[in-house]
Amino acid sequence: MGKNIVKAKLDIIFKKLFTDESNKDLLHDFLAAMLGVSSESITTISIENPEIMPEQADGKFSRLDLKIRLDDKLVNVEVQMRTQPDFVDRALYYWSKLYSDELKSGDGYNQLKQSITINILNFNLFDCESYHSEFVPMERNRHEILTDKCVIHFFELKKINKKVDKNNRRTLWLNFLNAETEEELDMLKQTNVPTITKAVEVIYNYSADARMMELYRSREKRLHDEASQMEAARNEGIAQGRAEGRAEGVAEGIEKGRAEIEANLRRMGMSQEQIDEALGRKA
Repeated sequence: MGKNIVKAKLDIIFKKLFTDESNKDLLHDFLAAMLGVSSESITTISIENPEIMPEQADGKFSRLDLKIRLDDKLVNVEVQMRTQPDFVDRALYYWSKLYSDELKSGDGYNQLKQSITINILNFNLFDCESYHSEFVPMERNRHEILTDKCVIHFFELKKINKKVDKNNRRTLWLNFLNAETEEELDMLKQTNVPTITKAVEVIYNYSADARMMELYRSREKRLHDEASQMEAARNEGIAQGRAEGRAEGVAEGIEKGRAEIEANLRRMGMSQEQIDEALGRKA
């Protein structure tokens, strides 16, 4: 039955799970665990972009992030399944959008809110053993934090220890997101932690829903197809660049190689957003 279990880390499943009105307790507990605060310290949560358009679940590069107003803070959560070029730059760019888009014409800069991004990655980004990295702007020598308004979290799922610890709420949630088999979900359910048990049941319900399974498979196939197309286009562009580099010089060859990749992706019918992402350009 493991092959028929939807994965909570796939963007459409993740967003549906945490935007469902009946799962507010799950979102509350999840955010507290990711931010390392007590559940009691969070008083209000509102989702700023709750819409999910199932008919577009297999569309090209739908960015199904979760934007949340948490008390007086702004929080953005995104799950990224595939390795992305220049992901650190991308994460910083999306943090800056979250931070600056709130400021209305005529508002003072003191109106800007603490903005926190949570990036859950299905790949390794940093050369370290820790699955969690938290970044804030800090003075290099004095280690003095410039402001608490900028916080960027990265959680790398590949580094999570799959040994279940019911006393560690953060790793429980990350193990839940990382679960790919019925056995893994059942291990989490056996912790008898109410929110985790409920989340597992929701995943089982989604897995038994024919329409949800169809959307899940369609979205998963689209992501695999796009990754394969990008890899093929990159390889073709690199080969072309090397050939031209030998004839014209390295710099010119590299530039032509990138141009060839872009042309290949455009011929495949990819959007400009897809092309920019494949080439590591900012959104």
